[in-house]
This record gives sequence, structure tokens and C-alpha cells, in this order.
Amino acid sequence: MSAMAAPDLGTSTAIAARDVVVRFGGLLAVNGVTLSVAPGEILGLIGPNGAGKTTLLSVMSGTQRPTSGIVWIGDTDITRVPTYRIVRLGVARTFQVVKPFANLTVRENVAVGALYGRHGNDRSSRAAFAAADMVLERVGLAPEAKRQASELTLAGRKRLEIAKALATDPRVLLLDEVMAGLTPHETDRAMDLLRDVNASGVTLVVVEHVMRAIMGISQRVAVLHQGRLIAQGLPQAVVADPLVIEAYLGKRYAGGSHGHA
Repeated sequence: MSAMAAPDLGTSTAIAARDVVVRFGGLLAVNGVTLSVAPGEILGLIGPNGAGKTTLLSVMSGTQRPTSGIVWIGDTDITRVPTYRIVRLGVARTFQVVKPFANLTVRENVAVGALYGRHGNDRSSRAAFAAADMVLERVGLAPEAKRQASELTLAGRKRLEIAKALATDPRVLLLDEVMAGLTPHETDRAMDLLRDVNASGVTLVVVEHVMRAIMGISQRVAVLHQGRLIAQGLPQAVVADPLVIEAYLGKRYAGGSHGHA
């Protein structure tokens, strides 16, 4: 598979996967998924629990090797590239289960990202902390900089997860349920932050169950079901697709409810 040419999709791609398969023993978690994301795009990735969304993000970020298939950043094949090199190439991700370095301060957590990110080789510790301060200001965590990460609220820990990823200076940011468990007001703030990040030139792939958020920020939506990509396109068209309604959203969503699904 590694000899395959980069995808010819008519336009440049920020990140792309072709024919990705992931097996865990007898379980087929991802089943032949081909997906590309354009530079500067916000792609929403939805589907029921167990559909393969997190596994696909893990393959795209290098934390999970595919059984078969190939992943590119631009025209660079990253399928077998170590995770730290993928981060240096400009891909960062957040994790569904937020696990900051609990014994470090908020500022120290973010500085770690700055030290190991795309420009990490060129940064001193002092420069990494300066970069961390800029990111904390950007995500609204500057007042919490000296607190232990373990002391943050859930919403604060979610913001810290985004801040750690942003500190790596990503070109592509893969977000795994960063709005899960947030109040509507906290969700609105998170959506504003992601729009701001995207406006700065970062491509986003957003895995989320909060449909109001997906519909509010995504330029395109892709739907996974039982490891397969069953639909992709403009958000309004995808959520009106009978196959998507049956597999994931349910008939109540077709009636116009855009809350959690």
C-alpha cells in the first residue's frame, strides 16, 4: 500500500485517507474508508457509538496503525511514520478522555506541546513558555495558568486539551468530542474558539455528538456507520439523507430537533 500515489482529488488536500481498514482481532473497526479534507476546511465526522470515528482519528494522527490503507498529509505518506514526526509535520489531535499532566500547571501542560510541536526543535524552554502564554490567552485560560491542571472544571480541561494541541502549531487539528458534557453556553464558547482557530488557517476534523455544534461549524459532514463511510456532503443534505436518519439521527431529528443525537 505504501507505494500508492497521493490522491488526485482535483484540489490540494490537507489530510487524506484511502481504503483504510482497521481490525482488532475479529472486529472490523474501520472498513475501507476513503476521505479527504481540503486545506482550511471544517469537516464534521459523525456516527453512532462504535462507528469507528475515534479509530479513524487515531489512524490519521498516527496513534493507531491501519491494518491496510494509506494516509497522507498533503502529498506525504504518513501511514508508517512515528507519531512524534506526524506532530512535527503539523497534525495534532485531542482525546475524548481528557488526560492532562495532572501534576503540572496549566501553563506547563501547554508548554510541553510547544516544545514537542512543529517548531519544537527551534524553541528554548523560555520560548516554549512564551508560546504557551499566547495560546492560553487565545483560548481564555490565561487566568488559570498557574493552577494545577487537575483543579480545572470539565470545560476548563476541554479547553486545556485544545490549548495543548494548538501549542504544537498544527496545520490540521483532529478534535474528538471536545464539546461532550458541556453546557449550552460552554458549547457556544467552544464553537467560537474553533471558528477562530479555523479562521487562522488551521484545518479541522471534528468528531462530535452535539449536532447543534456540528451543524453550526461544519462546512461538510461525513458519516460513519459500522466502520463504513455511508454519506458525506453539505451538512443540511447529509442530515436529510434517509440512510443517515435511519443509522444514526433517528426520525425525531428529521423533524427539526438539532440538539444532542
